[in-house]
Parts: sequence; C-alpha cells; structure tokens
Amino acid sequence: MKILVIDAQGGGIGRQLITALKHRFPEHIVLAVGTNSLATSAMLRAGADQAATGENSVVVACSMADLIIGPVGIVIADAMLGEITPKMAAAVGQSHARKILIPFKNDSHLIVGVPDFNVGRLVEAAVETAAEMLGQPA
Repeated sequence: MKILVIDAQGGGIGRQLITALKHRFPEHIVLAVGTNSLATSAMLRAGADQAATGENSVVVACSMADLIIGPVGIVIADAMLGEITPKMAAAVGQSHARKILIPFKNDSHLIVGVPDFNVGRLVEAAVETAAEMLGQPA
C-alpha cells in the first residue's frame, strides 16, 4: 500500500501526518510530495520513505498512490497561498486513490458543519480514518 502525503508552505501538517502514519503503519510505504523544498524537507525528516518536490511530482505520485492524505486545499486550484496549481488539484481529484482531506480553516474556504479541532486532533482523525480505510482496528 502506498500512502501519499501532500503538503505546502512549511510542511508542518505533512510532517505531523508522516510521523503518525509511520508509527501506525510501518508496513506501508509513505510517499511525501511538497509543493516546495521546505515542505518536502520537513516531511522527509519526519520519516517519509520517498520524497519529491513540485507540480510534476504531485501528478506522478497521485497516479501511483493507493491513499492520498493532505489539507483540503490540495484539491483547490490556487489554494495554500497559490502553491497548489490547477494541474496539482486536478491530479489529486482525478486520482483513483482514496483521499482523506483535512479541513483546515482559512480565510478563503470554509467547510460548514466541521468542528473546529486543533491541528493535533485533525491529524489524529486523519490517521484513524486511514486505519478504517486500510481495514485495521482502531
């Protein structure tokens, strides 16, 4: 199973996700793709098995992944201060992989009906959802 984590900006969310995923699912391959080198570096230091940077890397990794996890902005063109290109958003959305999108609040996009959890709780919920999708007990 290939789990792809996509993040932008400083890679802090991706770093937390990869740390938790590698702890919970050591048998699975965790790929990290950052929209910039800072994000990629943070995720690689967190223990990603493989890492890459940039638009084409997002496109290629989305075609290889079984599960994609990241902030909800990864499916919105020009999100995350413009770091998510339309091609990246399309690649995530069109991928056959299952997706876990983490609903972070920002000024441009609001997802109604989602509780206002802190980052740690959102990462924990994403990993628990991944466990359910992978058929593993809670």
